[in-house]
Amino acid sequence: MKNVFLIGTGLIGGSMLLDLREHFKDAVFYGVDQNESHAKRAVENGIVDQVASIKDVVNADLVLISVPVDAALEVLPQVLDLVPEQALVMDVGSTKEAICKTVENHKNRRQFLAAHPIAGTEFSGPDAAIKSLFNDKTMIVCEVEKTAFKLQETAKQLFDLLGMRVRYMTPAAHDRHIAFVSHLSHISSFMLGKTVIQEEESERDIFDLAGSGFESTVRLAKSSPAMWTPIFAQNKKHVLDSLDGYIENLVRFRESVNTNNYKAIYDDMEQTNRIKTILKGIQNGK
Repeated sequence: MKNVFLIGTGLIGGSMLLDLREHFKDAVFYGVDQNESHAKRAVENGIVDQVASIKDVVNADLVLISVPVDAALEVLPQVLDLVPEQALVMDVGSTKEAICKTVENHKNRRQFLAAHPIAGTEFSGPDAAIKSLFNDKTMIVCEVEKTAFKLQETAKQLFDLLGMRVRYMTPAAHDRHIAFVSHLSHISSFMLGKTVIQEEESERDIFDLAGSGFESTVRLAKSSPAMWTPIFAQNKKHVLDSLDGYIENLVRFRESVNTNNYKAIYDDMEQTNRIKTILKGIQNGK
């Protein structure tokens, strides 16, 4: 692998390159970004060697597309139009149905792998990129059968180097499941943060009284609106389904408080405690 291109020099793509650079020391890493300061910062941070343009992917062996999901719908077809026939093109967006639909009939569809790493932080931009972000994390791959077998092997080798386990799903299944386990948690965090800001007039009170529970719950509210708004738009149907279920539970909880039905509150919390076992299994790689 000689020429690696990263389109969108932020947290996910930047973290990937920081790790891959350790394994492809003879390769040249290029950064493409509409934000010139981000591209320059990616060079300064050692994520990429040079700033490039999208037209330069004619020389690519690997192209990682790590831009907001609405932008990816425009960028991916452009990249597939330009790349040489041996190149692997992969996106890492948080929604999969729309992007797979966009290139389903593209002449170079077999060079594309639809992927989503289940990893990240609340921070964004090239300064947020960190090494070993993906170690022991899951990479979701969709429509793998539509990617050329040789390029499937290349991608699997990359995932192994990153220390990731791979799970295969359909785009529809991915978008539904991710709405509940990822997108809903971001919405909850944003709206909790908004509610506290609305109701607590003094920022000092928030600072002094907020404990670790509040801080961990609103951590995701620090995430980029520019990245998350398109995700909610593209996954609208499943996001609405997840919100309906969440709101139903909140309304029931409120009614239990209002009617002094604390047994119902206790029972709901006790049943939900099972999440500890589920998450422990995930942490243990089960």
